[in-house]
Amino acid sequence: MTAFNAVTPHIIDQLTRIVGADNISTASAERELRAVDESHHAPHAPDVIVWARTAEHVSATLKLANDARIPVTAWGVGTGLEGNAIAQFGGIMLSLEKMTRITEVHADDFQVTVEPGIGHKDLNAELARYGLFFAPDPGANATIGGMLANNAAGIRTVKYGASKDNVLKMQVALADGRLINVGSRSIKQSSGYDLLHLIVGSEGTLGIITSATLKLVPVPMYQSAVVAAFPSVEAAIETVVAVRGSGLEPAALEFIDAEHCALLQAAENVGLTPHPTLFMEFHSASDAGLQEGLVIVREICEEMGASSIHATTDNTERQKLWRARHHSLEILKRAYPQKKFCVMDVSVPISQYPALIDYVEQIKAENDVFLTLIGHAGDGNVHVEFGYETPEQFELALACDRLIVQRAIALGGTATGEHGVGLGKAEFMPLEHGEALDVMRAIKRTLDPNGILNPGKIFP
Repeated sequence: MTAFNAVTPHIIDQLTRIVGADNISTASAERELRAVDESHHAPHAPDVIVWARTAEHVSATLKLANDARIPVTAWGVGTGLEGNAIAQFGGIMLSLEKMTRITEVHADDFQVTVEPGIGHKDLNAELARYGLFFAPDPGANATIGGMLANNAAGIRTVKYGASKDNVLKMQVALADGRLINVGSRSIKQSSGYDLLHLIVGSEGTLGIITSATLKLVPVPMYQSAVVAAFPSVEAAIETVVAVRGSGLEPAALEFIDAEHCALLQAAENVGLTPHPTLFMEFHSASDAGLQEGLVIVREICEEMGASSIHATTDNTERQKLWRARHHSLEILKRAYPQKKFCVMDVSVPISQYPALIDYVEQIKAENDVFLTLIGHAGDGNVHVEFGYETPEQFELALACDRLIVQRAIALGGTATGEHGVGLGKAEFMPLEHGEALDVMRAIKRTLDPNGILNPGKIFP
């Protein structure tokens, strides 16, 4: 690891000249506020917060930090779940919270260009007037920059893809301060190396995104939600595979375990029973197409032994259901205020999803560990939420986490489907990537030879 230098008063003076006195702080309250994200990882405060307002602010800050060998960690709103934005080595926290402009809406091209600090929910509220929306939805109001840096996904990935599938062009500040453009606003791109998708998912270790042009899709004319409860986890998971294999194109296909269903019903009164349950959503350009799909999915669920099936095209009811789904972790925390939670995710090929869930259930049965299951089942992604109260319970949760990750990789999957590597999944990178990890290290050395960009992340 590179030996870093301290943030001195002279560095503070130089940063102040770059961004202005109103956009820099060494106050403990500001530093502690950004010392930890939504993960269970230990907090680590940066030495100084710098709020960039322009790409030039980002560029000049990085050039200064690179010359002085000071680590830089980018910050959006801190919704990460693997310690991705924790300033593990102190230094400069480069916040993009104030870079929230929508630069241009290219409505006829179904595109929008934005700054990295705008939240995806805020963006979609503005895009609604054009009848368009940005499809990836990780639940929390994560920033666009954070979503791209982490390749966030969410409930609609099964139909619309992850963040990497919905970005066309970016401006990126490199470690030495250079501003480069990667990608193109053309839908078809076959020119040179794909630097765009090299930066997406790199978690701020190769460069910092200062602008992005995103793909948009029309707001669907007809939407429906389907809730199907099952007598067993096995039946619910087998139904996931059946729905995906039927030729239907669900916009969302979520698995919720019985524990979560009981909690969501108590908190939100959304008509759930305490059984393993699938939430599904379908989009269509016509009412006839939507109804035809609902008939097919009902038949599949009935054949797989569903104990109850409820479908609705009422927009208010549908939004209430998804609001409860998005707030599930907060509801879980409120139900068990004495517990802390460690949330992990893995992803496998859809054919292996039943085997993965069966293994998690086995882990739960064989260990005295509190865990709940919820996940984007339609794309083979599951979130396991471990609750703990003592150091011993925390260590047991981590041990079970390791077993689940190892099984997911053995099933042809990945250590993380959407949370990213950050601090928590770095130990699994050699197992998943083998010699390819050395290639990643070589790329890192080329673009960030002094190792200042988000050090301690991705590489074990």
